[in-house]
Amino acid sequence: MGITVQWVKTSWTKESRGGEAAALRNAAPAGFPLPGTLAEFGHFVHMSEDDGFLPHESGKARREIDVSLKEEGGRLRVLPRVHPLYGLPPRRRRPPAVRLEPGQWVRWQLNYRFSSAMGIRGWSYWLNTFNIAYGPVDREVFLSEPTFLIDESGPVR
Repeated sequence: MGITVQWVKTSWTKESRGGEAAALRNAAPAGFPLPGTLAEFGHFVHMSEDDGFLPHESGKARREIDVSLKEEGGRLRVLPRVHPLYGLPPRRRRPPAVRLEPGQWVRWQLNYRFSSAMGIRGWSYWLNTFNIAYGPVDREVFLSEPTFLIDESGPVR
């Protein structure tokens, strides 16, 4: 059964925590149309404060995407790995893995915050959005409503 993976990574600094820059960041899409072929690769989209949150698309080997995917009993078990642990804002206990049936998809969001070791540079932030579908899909699958939406975002202060 086919597995389609899209990783959308958004990164910013304190400069985009309010005002127009935050509005621009918050308007960034959580899903994109898929490229023509992916085969054994995931679709990676990076957006950054540096260039106004313009999307930059590429392919990534699935082993480079921090999501555990395991087919078992006709379903796909999906659980993003949390990496790096020191970047996690406080949050409740992690939700369990999602088990997708053919034709279903999940959008799973995790955020991170970092500071420099000496506090010289300010805080920086990431939002990882993993869109994962099980079974045949069309190119615009991740523009629709997901079967499951897991938001593991914690406060970033």
